[in-house]
Order: sequence, then C-alpha cells, then structure tokens
Amino acid sequence: MKPRVLVLRAPGTNCDLETSHAFELAGGTPQRVHIRELRSNPSLFNDFQIFVIPGGFTYGDDAGAGTLLASQLTHFLGDHLREFRDQGKLVLGICNGFQVLLKSGLLLPPDEDGPVATLTQNTCGRYLDTWVSLRAFPSNCPFLAAIDRLTLPIAHGEGRFIARESWIREGLAQTGQAVLKFVPAIPGAPAETYNPNGSDLDLAGLCDLTGQIFGLMPHPERHMFATQNPTWTRKEFQDSADGLQIFRNAVAWFV
Repeated sequence: MKPRVLVLRAPGTNCDLETSHAFELAGGTPQRVHIRELRSNPSLFNDFQIFVIPGGFTYGDDAGAGTLLASQLTHFLGDHLREFRDQGKLVLGICNGFQVLLKSGLLLPPDEDGPVATLTQNTCGRYLDTWVSLRAFPSNCPFLAAIDRLTLPIAHGEGRFIARESWIREGLAQTGQAVLKFVPAIPGAPAETYNPNGSDLDLAGLCDLTGQIFGLMPHPERHMFATQNPTWTRKEFQDSADGLQIFRNAVAWFV
C-alpha cells in the first residue's frame, strides 16, 4: 500500500498544494488537514505514516516565523507527535515548517537553559529568493538516503540558523544531525556567496537524533521537474529534478 501523508494546513500556509503534489509524484497518498481539525481529532495521526509541515507564513509570522504554530503543536499535539516518531514514522518540515519544528522543540529539545537553537533573520536583513547549491552529509536520515548534491530554491526572510553556544554547534556536527549544508557551486568561493542567510555551520537542514524528523529551509517541492531549474538548458541539468528524490526516499521508507 502507498504510505499516507498528512500535509498540515494553518492560516498563512501557502505551499501545501505543491507539497501534496510532490508526494503524489513520489508515490504517496497525501491529504491536506487543517490544524483545527487535527487539534480536535488527534487520532488522525493513526491514519498516516508521514507528517509534513509545508512552507508559508503561518499566522503571518506575526510573533516570529513559525512561532504561533509551533506553540500549538507543543501544547496540544506534542505528545502525539512524539508517539508518531516512536512508531517509526517520519516528520518533515519545509521552510516555515522547519521553523515550526525547531521552535516547538520537536527537532532539538530544549535544555534547562531553554532553546538550544533557533532560526532568525537573514544576515542581509531582507527576504531572499534564489537557487542554492547544497550537500547532504552521511547520516541516519531517510529523507537524504543516497543523496550527495542538490540544487534547490530558497525563499525566506528568517532562515539563519544560530546555536546558543559553540558547544551546541560542535555537538550537532558530531552527532550527525547537521545533514544538509550550503556549499559553493564553484569550489573555493567565499562563504558569503553560497551561504545566503549567514547560518552557523552553513546549515540548510537538520535532523533529530533518530533521523526521522527532518527540517530544511530550501524548497524541494519546487524542483520536481528539470525545467524548474533556471539552468535546465545546460546539459548537466537537463535530467535533474533534485527535490523529487527527497519525497521518493520518504515514501520508500515504508514500501
């Protein structure tokens, strides 16, 4: 049977249709569910194998990107999501969804001093909309299985990953949780040309210790076809659809 995918909706979500289509192309069976419906009936989690928080500007990002939706998940659905993970199921957060996962503590649990990391305003101080080169690092994250390099678009104003302390950054590297990083398209390029938001560790994506919860700032659902890449006419990109493999990997985890 095809794995079922719960694509979460909330006020301000605007990438749920593209994300649903991506999972359809990858062989899954997606269903868009509003946060109000999920809060009133958390048993819906039992019907799905993959839970996805897509991109957008939930609640207008009025209290900070992803903050209000993160609060809802923490206070009303946190136990259900942890049980979902413990059953061997997968959780994916894309862009605003990554912000939600991080700020809810589902991706990196807080310690006695509070949150260990966050996503904040880009160092350039403005919204960014561009294509980036990425490298996936070996890990236990099923979403990135057999993936080395990716070219994907980003579109965010608060995508800069910062850790509270240097030892936290070092720990994320040592535990293999810093699984996706910005890299130069041309070797030797200065960091400011390929790390567009100024993230610590050049980080673009992060997983939890199990590998089953994965958040990333780039939008894989916007690179399902080679022609979506602005350089698709170049021979080396004519067969590329880099984002599709992430969704295929998620589906393959259950097939």
